[in-house]
Amino acid sequence: MGNAILYRMPSGIPGDLSRASVATVESIPLSASAPFAGFGLFGKIVSGTFQPVGAGDTAAAVYGALVRPYPAGGSQDPLGTSTPPTTGIANVLRRGYMTVKNNAGTPTLGGQVYVRVAAASGAKVIGGIEAAADSTNTIAITGATFTNAGDASGNVEIAFNI
Repeated sequence: MGNAILYRMPSGIPGDLSRASVATVESIPLSASAPFAGFGLFGKIVSGTFQPVGAGDTAAAVYGALVRPYPAGGSQDPLGTSTPPTTGIANVLRRGYMTVKNNAGTPTLGGQVYVRVAAASGAKVIGGIEAAADSTNTIAITGATFTNAGDASGNVEIAFNI
């Protein structure tokens, strides 16, 4: 059973709004030609559609983060493993708090949020969120900071445009 919690609740589920009462969320069409690998990743607007931040992008391109809808997947969908749809309308966080998956570095309260845009390796994937700068391989997301250290699985809350 993939969704049993045996010892400790996770810090959150990537893409979930953690403080929905203060969130500003917009609905934007997804781009079928550039799908998201997971929820809670930052994206950009290209030809009126929402696409993941990718190789060569700058911080100025970032529009918001992909919100995980509730409920997502089927009743047996293990927490944090849902695959975002490739078409249709998506919810995009423009301002607020969200749980994301940290792939590298140690998040700290008020620490800068970075997104990998080059030199992927292992858990460090293009578009992935990180807590440490990596030369020209990451970009600092303007207005995004970590709000805690997260959990052992890398789930951590961020504040975006607050």
